Order: sequence, then C-alpha cells, then structure tokens
Amino acid sequence: MYLIRGQHNLSLFKSRYPDISLSGTIGNFDGLHIGHQAILNKIQNNAKKFQAKTIVFFTEPHASEYFSKVQNSNKNPPPRICPWREKVKLLEKSGIDFACFLKFNNALRTMSPENFISEILDSINLVSFTVGDDFRFGADRKGDTDLLKDWGQKNGILVENTETVILDGQRVSSTRIREELLNNNFNNAEKLLGRPYTFSGKVVHGQHLGRTINIPTANIWLPNQRLPITGVYAVKCKLNNLSLKGIANMGIRPTVGGEKPVLEVHLFEFNENIYSQRLQVKFIEKIRDERKFENLDMLKSQIQKDISITKNILSTPNDS
Repeated sequence: MYLIRGQHNLSLFKSRYPDISLSGTIGNFDGLHIGHQAILNKIQNNAKKFQAKTIVFFTEPHASEYFSKVQNSNKNPPPRICPWREKVKLLEKSGIDFACFLKFNNALRTMSPENFISEILDSINLVSFTVGDDFRFGADRKGDTDLLKDWGQKNGILVENTETVILDGQRVSSTRIREELLNNNFNNAEKLLGRPYTFSGKVVHGQHLGRTINIPTANIWLPNQRLPITGVYAVKCKLNNLSLKGIANMGIRPTVGGEKPVLEVHLFEFNENIYSQRLQVKFIEKIRDERKFENLDMLKSQIQKDISITKNILSTPNDS
C-alpha cells in the first residue's frame, strides 16, 4: 500500500500516477471495525466495477484531539482504539491500494466544504466516493452527502453512502467498542472489531522498578493518547514469531508516583532483552482496577496474587 503523507503530496501522487482511476472513502476509521470494513468492501467492489484502485483518506490527529489541545480543554478526547500506525497496517491488510492522511489543523478545520471538494477530492481521479451514513465535512461540518452527490452528478462520479451496520440490535461504532473494552467485554469487542483487541508497540526503557521487586516488565511506548482500557489484565503476546503469556498493567502506577499512562507487561518464563522490539499485546480478561498501595512490598504481594490468578485464567482450555 502506498501512503500519501498530507494534502501537499496529493499533487506529487497525481503526477506519479496520472492515469489511475480511484474508488475512495474518508473517515477516522478508529479501530477499523466491521462497520468500517463494510465501507472498504463497497469501495473495493466499486474499484472492480470501474477498473480502478482504492484510496482511503483519514485525518491526523482526530478532530476531537485537535480541539482538546487548541482549546486547552480539561475534557480528554475519546481514547483511540488503535494508533494511526496500526490503522495503516490494517488498511494494508484489507487490500487497500492507497491511503492518505490529512493533517487536521486550522487550515483544514476552516476549509469550506466546497474548497474541500475542489482542493482535495478534485485533485485526484475519483470515479466513485463512498462515505458513512453520518458523514459531515468542512468548516462547522456544513458539508453532507447531498452536497457530495450533487458534485458527483456534475462530474460523473458515483457518490454513495453506506447504511449503518447493526449487531445485536445496536449500531456498530467506535464509541460502542470503547465501552465494551472498558467494561471488560472483550468477546463483544472482538465481534464488533471482527478480530481480537490488541495493542502493538515498541518496548522502551522505563524506570526499571519491576526488577527491584523481581517482577521485570516490558514497557511499551504509547502515542500521545490513552488506551480505551485501564487496570490489570491477563494477556497473550506476540514477539516476532514467539507466543508468550503474561500480565499487563495499563495505568499511571500511583504507588510509585506515576502521572502519565504506561503500558507495562510482565512476560511469564521469559527474561530476554527485547528493547526496541515491537510487542503485540492481546487482552484476555481484566483482573482488577489499578490502585495505590502503601509501599512496594504490598504492591509486590498483590502482583504475585494477580500473577497466580492470571496463570489460572490463561491455562483454561476454552481460552484462545
């Protein structure tokens, strides 16, 4: 998959691939859940129909993250289900040919719907364009599917929207998945995502406090956003082609005076140096909430209990 980094590179893309027709879509696609997958299936079907390639536009950062930062809001934006790097990998795995992230900044925020169409959508050879049922775009979210369909009709471009995907009587959405994850409903989240919930990141140096209590941990770098989970979890991990089991804590580590969210994983029967390597973490079941202990000895005692519970969970035959 070819990644176009920013609006300014669309002209370069057009010059490099002047004769390619494109079937496209746009959205946040956080988690790339089964509702998003329905949109991808539609643009892939249209690509076959028009003998075109597929392209997906998404914004970085998410609009809610941008507004939270520029307005110095005390209200945190919704945590991401997966970072943009993972999103790109999922798009590639889905068979998408091209992806373009548009930097969400003041220029994009204040761009009128008409200018969005002329400066971005008209800059490539679109033959079809598909959006979700609730899609809005442009300054103050004034652009809608009616405007897009009018543009498409004038330019011979098929514009269509997808119907909401319903599962178990409710709309499939990123918000619903976050709620399922936070409530420890990983089976439900897996049905909505179409795959197990995982997080993948690079192992980085931390404070090395785990080694002082003989429970070494792999600290996984987090982007500038929270994960939609918090607490202590039984996990299964992938390190290259190696499958490992362990226990993970997602939180601020209040016992040692932590302030920023950290994901740390203690891998069972494993003590190799894996700094700078990428570790994929699959969350199986929540053990408990994170809490502050009076001292490290009490923390260590609780972790030993958590490890015993986790090993029992991960040894059950129905665990996958």
